[in-house]
Amino acid sequence: MAGSVASGPLFVVVVVFVALWLFSSIKILNEYERAVVFRLGRLLGAAKGPGIALVLFPIDRMVRVSLRTVVHDVPPQDVITRDNVSVKVNAVVYYRVIDPKRAVVEVEQYHYATSQLAQTTLRAVLGQVELDDLLSKRERLNAELQQILDRHTDPWGVKVSMVEVKHVDLPAEMQRAIAKQAEAEREKRAKIIHAEGEFQASAQLARAAEIISANPTTLQLRYLQTLTEIATEKNSTIIFPVPIDIMEALKKKIA
Repeated sequence: MAGSVASGPLFVVVVVFVALWLFSSIKILNEYERAVVFRLGRLLGAAKGPGIALVLFPIDRMVRVSLRTVVHDVPPQDVITRDNVSVKVNAVVYYRVIDPKRAVVEVEQYHYATSQLAQTTLRAVLGQVELDDLLSKRERLNAELQQILDRHTDPWGVKVSMVEVKHVDLPAEMQRAIAKQAEAEREKRAKIIHAEGEFQASAQLARAAEIISANPTTLQLRYLQTLTEIATEKNSTIIFPVPIDIMEALKKKIA
């Protein structure tokens, strides 16, 4: 009788313990999560999830891996360009895990490893280009950075989808030099445009002179038109030129 009484509470304790053990062994994984399970240190098949995963504690160990895209800000890096200009450059890297097993087994911390690789790659690639290319050829440099990072992170099961150079911080003296260069370039274009205008105007004036020389009366009509334009302003003295043909007639009479 005493044995049955003693076994009753023990049975209840065992049942409660087993129930709690089973309850703690059931893991719920979200749609964007996968679980990599190790049993006695050995990897169990493919990654589990989404949904319910059974992890037998304490012989199993589960590592959750998120499949969502990670947006990582690369800290500002000191870069010396190919033409020996020191600049600070920062960037943003978009990556995600495509193989949870490799992301856990092949690298210790794939977030940290990807961050360090992005920093070193940023310095190495941008150090091989000149400052003008760094400022004007961002798309090509972004594509090159993305390809290099994706190639090196592929063994880790990480896919780098995009890299964007965000900001290039130039020294103050270099900013002044670039401003002077831009100002000189604008003055150059202005002088070229002015010279082209003078050339076109001279060509038109030469054609007009040929037309006027064919008919002397045209020159007198031009005088009258000029007089009409000047007459609108009443605050000036107008000197009307004597037609050239009259002077020629006087010369003939004198002769």
